[in-house]
Amino acid sequence: MKRVVSISLGSSKRNHKVETELLGEKFSIERIGTDGNMKKMIEMIKNLDGQVDAFGLGGMDLYIRVGARRYLIRDAAKVARAARKTPIVDGGGLKDTLERRVINYLNDKGIINFSGKKVLMVSAVDRFGMAEALDAVGADLVCGDLIFGLGLNLPLRSLKSFQRVAYMIAPIIGFLPFKLIYPTGKEQEKIVNCHQRYYEEAEIIAGDFLFIRRYLPDKLSGKTIITNTVTAADVEELRRRGIKTLITTTPEFNGRSFGTNVMEGVVLAFIGKKVETVTAEDYNQVLDQLNFTPRIVNLN
Repeated sequence: MKRVVSISLGSSKRNHKVETELLGEKFSIERIGTDGNMKKMIEMIKNLDGQVDAFGLGGMDLYIRVGARRYLIRDAAKVARAARKTPIVDGGGLKDTLERRVINYLNDKGIINFSGKKVLMVSAVDRFGMAEALDAVGADLVCGDLIFGLGLNLPLRSLKSFQRVAYMIAPIIGFLPFKLIYPTGKEQEKIVNCHQRYYEEAEIIAGDFLFIRRYLPDKLSGKTIITNTVTAADVEELRRRGIKTLITTTPEFNGRSFGTNVMEGVVLAFIGKKVETVTAEDYNQVLDQLNFTPRIVNLN
């Protein structure tokens, strides 16, 4: 049995473990949260190094990706270096392949006609592949990176505007303490009542779930959310708030969709190459075989 473990900077309340079979191969897939404790993450990775087939780096990105450029996040690199034998991935490979495929699947199948739809991408720098795919299918895209990431009330109303800003600030962001970039530990449980008009203006809200949840209005009737990691409790919370449709880019396992970092670890186990040599074509070949389709839940 292959074993993939995501060691996450996030809350331990979101832990989950399943055993499943994919393409005739048995897998144990597990997510372990450390409640914002990076030292604990490093220690756990060191203890499991060489005993599992792949690590997912959960709750943090190793790189900021803008177009073809990558900018290393220093705090995440410190954690990733703890894995000396087992490959470790942050989900970026699937964000650039699977999530593009999901947007095209939804559009091509007529599930969502994105042309002219008002889409709020809470953080395009976290999911550039999704943002680029949304732009390509004609969505009226607003990137909320400055709003939700830096607290500046400055919406970026096109992918080109986002890229111009991202190329300037991404190298700087990589040197910031990670807790200033993304909610960690107990901060993930808080919902902040600001910037909510951008949610209300949008028809579709897309991106990382914890970023989306952090600023959710009490009522958001009729909206569609496209995201990844949600628990059963998250689904019920979205239902209470009036969300019409939930779409997750990763499949459901026992009522839960795992993060892209976990599923990238699964795909990597099939590819069998060193992380630094894996290409988008490698990911897409395995994804073709796995035939993952987005999870679509009609909530209200």
